[in-house]
Amino acid sequence: MEHLPTPPDEPPEPPGTATVTATVDEHGIVTGWSEGARRLLGYEPSQIIGRPAARLLADDTGEAARRAAGHQAAGKDQWKGTVVLRHQDGRRLEQHLLAYRRTPTGGAAAEWRLLCAVTSPPPHPESRPPGTPGAPGERGQQEEPAGPRELKEWAFAQSPCILAVFGTDLRLIAANTGMERALSLTEAEMRGLRMVDIAPHPVSEEIQARMRRVLQDGEPRWSEAFLPAARAGCADGPESGRPVSLTALRDGAGRLRGVCLTAYQGHEERPEGEQRVLLPDEAGAAAGTSPDIARTAQELTDAAVPRLADFAALDLLPARGEEAGAGAVAGPVTLRRAAVRSVLEKGPESPVAVGNSSTYPALSPVAECLAKGRGALYEMTGPALARWTGEDPEAAWIRERGTHSLMVVPLRTRGTTLGAALFGRHHNPAPFTRQDLQLAEELTARAALGIHNARHYTREHTTTMTLQRSLLPQALPDQAALEIASRYLPADTLAGVSGDWFDVIPLSGARVALVVGDVVGHGIRASATMGRLRTAVRTLADVDLPPDELLTHLDDLVIHLSADEATTEGAAEGAAGIGVTCLYAVYDPVTRCCTHARAGHPPPAVVTPDAAAHLLDTPAGPPLGLGGLPFEATETELPEGSLLALYTDGLLEPRDHDIDEALDKMLAALVRPAHTLDTVCDRVLTATLTHRPDDDIALLIARTHALSADRVASWDLPPDPAVVAPARQHATDQLTTWGLTRAAFITELVVSELVTNAIRYGKPPIQLRMIHHNTTLICEVSDTSSTTPHMRRARSHDEGGRGLLLVAQLADHWGTRHTPTGKTVWAEQTLTTPDPWAGA
Repeated sequence: MEHLPTPPDEPPEPPGTATVTATVDEHGIVTGWSEGARRLLGYEPSQIIGRPAARLLADDTGEAARRAAGHQAAGKDQWKGTVVLRHQDGRRLEQHLLAYRRTPTGGAAAEWRLLCAVTSPPPHPESRPPGTPGAPGERGQQEEPAGPRELKEWAFAQSPCILAVFGTDLRLIAANTGMERALSLTEAEMRGLRMVDIAPHPVSEEIQARMRRVLQDGEPRWSEAFLPAARAGCADGPESGRPVSLTALRDGAGRLRGVCLTAYQGHEERPEGEQRVLLPDEAGAAAGTSPDIARTAQELTDAAVPRLADFAALDLLPARGEEAGAGAVAGPVTLRRAAVRSVLEKGPESPVAVGNSSTYPALSPVAECLAKGRGALYEMTGPALARWTGEDPEAAWIRERGTHSLMVVPLRTRGTTLGAALFGRHHNPAPFTRQDLQLAEELTARAALGIHNARHYTREHTTTMTLQRSLLPQALPDQAALEIASRYLPADTLAGVSGDWFDVIPLSGARVALVVGDVVGHGIRASATMGRLRTAVRTLADVDLPPDELLTHLDDLVIHLSADEATTEGAAEGAAGIGVTCLYAVYDPVTRCCTHARAGHPPPAVVTPDAAAHLLDTPAGPPLGLGGLPFEATETELPEGSLLALYTDGLLEPRDHDIDEALDKMLAALVRPAHTLDTVCDRVLTATLTHRPDDDIALLIARTHALSADRVASWDLPPDPAVVAPARQHATDQLTTWGLTRAAFITELVVSELVTNAIRYGKPPIQLRMIHHNTTLICEVSDTSSTTPHMRRARSHDEGGRGLLLVAQLADHWGTRHTPTGKTVWAEQTLTTPDPWAGA
């Protein structure tokens, strides 16, 4: 089988032609918006991504279209119909749409891809003035596409069977009834679309790449891949499983004007010299379809036995051979048995079991075929097989079982040797033929490609998982405001790791921030984006931004990341930016107040000590990355001992029940009494999930604690410099009460500097507050000025400017946080003296 390189980017759209594409998730939210869609309806990606797709439908047609779509798409992966769309300026546009339900690479959450072709007829060549591209008589200029009628006449005159005619821009111009029947689409519905849009499938990408080569050199092409059947319920129809030929179409002057796609009824219709053995039935088509290496290997042996051979085994080289880009393999080789199948009821002939290794000598048929890079037939009477079975004890089974004919085929794909397949006959008296070898090579090529892809997926999945784990919190921080437990559950291995994350961030004043977020998509890109956003959140939290302001800054960051990504990847059609949701909450154990805001994320759940469970009324902000839309924060007072649950939407979107049912199960699990929060986490996951989820799940559960009144002391101070001394005395007396007299010296200096700063540069009222929190002592001075103090290094002749420098040297941490009424400057010390209040 010929293997094509990755197809290059699509050619630029010809004048007057555009493919309009958009993607919509299973909840009806737009997740992708192409340049063609922007030109058709006038909406910028930032105006429509993250919004309901229903807003694009005209008022009087939207409900009818939704009912029709629901009726046609129920249980199917394809929908087609005519809808009336609304332009941004209010105009109504009637457009025929094709919709395919697809699962992204790796089995991520499904989405719908909507397509339509918007074309305008090109001017007739005779209408162009001489000297312009496409004008009659001009040589070397790009020819204008011939009319659909002319191309259809040429195609139907030159090719049989299933027919489709594509122009020089690779867009379908005409199709016969066989093509319509094979794909369950009419010619009108396919016209103007490329093959990869008509039948989204890797085979279509290969066919389209071959079309491009036909247009380059005019030579016909055969595709060993079968024409992909329509996904709407006819995958096993009579048109399935037909190899494809591609023929250049020329006009009377011999100029290339298009490509004719032909799918034949069977191999007997191929020209002489192109005969090739087809698979005996559909069983062979399954080989190489799984992303699991062991399953792919077993699919090959299952397809070969008993249809082709009485015994089949697949042996693989170590993965490092592929990573090194090995071609042919010379010398003795050690292979690991990956799969085996036999017609014998008592087990396979070979004593080498699956998972064990075997070494083949340099003169063995296996080593020779790997060195030459091609398959071979061997008879028991031949010298090669006789020498191998006579000299190698591990090959004695061939003679003992009466094997009379053997085939060895290397597993090769993309210039890489992965291993070898052995096929033997002892029950079937007929020896293997060249046609049998061709069939074995075809089966082996499919399995090799599947194993190559599976290894690539495994490496990428491992890399992504490693990256994801390194970016998530390795351990929860030590703080006393909240008791916390967490869970991170990756999606089904086919879907791949996504960008879900959580975080716990200690803040000033004994407060704690809880964060849960979700980056749309799977793989390394989503994980890397998640890591950048988690770092940004921690940076913004470190400057004590309120939740709504923090989300606003994070929104700007996502917009910049999307712009950078678009610049790096080019303004390719379908570029949709980055979709991110986030929930940010701050809990204060002094006031028992939780301040929370969300951006397109599910609201947190709360269970109070009296077992009352509900969702917090957090205003629903838009997903991050849209820009220009505000976020709103809400404060909620929580009784001590309340449970607070933050989670990502993967927890609420299982396959077997709806979101409301999942919410009820989650709240019921949260209400049940438990000794530990780890038990609560496990109960929530057990209650809401019946199988491995399609999307990652991040779950964060916290039980609130409150600081008792005797751990907090505060004093209102007049804006008079004379009050500094009494403030120091208040601090010293309070430390004596707490039994922390060893900290008095440093605390007096810190209080003196902070109070002096507030009196000189702040605005009244001024308040001094001290918090004794575990092994931490916090001193805070608040005033109503919004001016932020900055530390600077005083020069030798300056009389001031050393206050904050002194505070920074004496305290472990210090900073400023802004409040709705002003600011608070704080300093934090770590106590070395044992806490006499411990256990009180």
